[in-house]
Amino acid sequence: MASTASSPAVAACGCSTSAITTATVTGSHVLRINGYSDFRAFRVGSFITASMFEVAGRRWFLRYYPNGSDEETADCISFFLVHGSRTRVRAQFMFSLLDPEGGPVYKKNTTCPIAFHDSRIVWGFPVFMKREDFEKSKYLQDNCFRIVCDITIVNGFHKEATIQFVDTVPSSDLHQSLGWLLATGTGVDVKLKVRDKIFLAHKNVLAARSSVFFAELFGPLKKGATDLVEIHDMEPEVFKAMLDFIYTDTVPDAIMGEDIAMTQHLLVAADRYDLKRLKLICEYKLCSRVTRKTAAITLVLAEQHGCHGLRRACFAILTSLGSLKAVVDTDGYDHLRRSCPSLHDELVAKFDVSKRKKIRSFWCFSV
Repeated sequence: MASTASSPAVAACGCSTSAITTATVTGSHVLRINGYSDFRAFRVGSFITASMFEVAGRRWFLRYYPNGSDEETADCISFFLVHGSRTRVRAQFMFSLLDPEGGPVYKKNTTCPIAFHDSRIVWGFPVFMKREDFEKSKYLQDNCFRIVCDITIVNGFHKEATIQFVDTVPSSDLHQSLGWLLATGTGVDVKLKVRDKIFLAHKNVLAARSSVFFAELFGPLKKGATDLVEIHDMEPEVFKAMLDFIYTDTVPDAIMGEDIAMTQHLLVAADRYDLKRLKLICEYKLCSRVTRKTAAITLVLAEQHGCHGLRRACFAILTSLGSLKAVVDTDGYDHLRRSCPSLHDELVAKFDVSKRKKIRSFWCFSV
């Protein structure tokens, strides 16, 4: 319930004081790893998933990587927190190793709330601790150790009082002003033809936002008066979404939504026109939507357009399938093998030699 206490002095200056506190819910889960040495035989990137637990009505899982989450962390132990519910949530979390008496003595925590937008979103610490240091520590006793994960869920903000100023600085509305220019066509000086559709825009805005448009409109790539620019190999709806972003720096959720293909095409367009922020927005969206069915074909997209985060997410999904036979059965596998042979070989190398031999005989049979 909001309440405001004011005095004559406060009222005279036309403002009131306030405090804003964050409403949170906390919970924790202790994971005991028995037989630590047995898991040392796991390959890099393999993980063990602990049983599901709940905090504030939401499902969570812990992942333990005995030999690191990727090649760069192969000499470490890694821990990750997996969101198992479909509702969006913001949370901070901390992993702590427990000493023999049960006290948390080695900790790693997030410094700010993390947005878990959907199920299967994974956040954690690839370099939780160097394995050599861990094996010499007191945390490992009788081939076992315990770790606790503390989760603080930020539910929202609770206003204890209102806050008002006589002269308040408004938030920036530059995106609205530029969006109005685009929507009304005021002062447009260039036409952009995409297939059979014409879009009107402003050369200076395009050039200021995109180095590619700058080169086409003002640089060495300029052709004639450039009153008409033809855009090839792009669908009008994709170009419109990109153009809206150029003017407003935003992408409405309705544009991408659950349409993964639209997000993929928009990522390609962003890379083509050097729109780094839009490219990262699309990459983040795709990372949260990678599944075993889409991982192979999305991996090709990530490789072709230099999306390193998306590349790691695809590799994590594919290697978690456990066998190359399972990878071969996924959609887009043939596209991956034909389009990016070196990337395919890198994926194959993550599986042991015996499984590789078996799968090669399968390829020959299927071809």
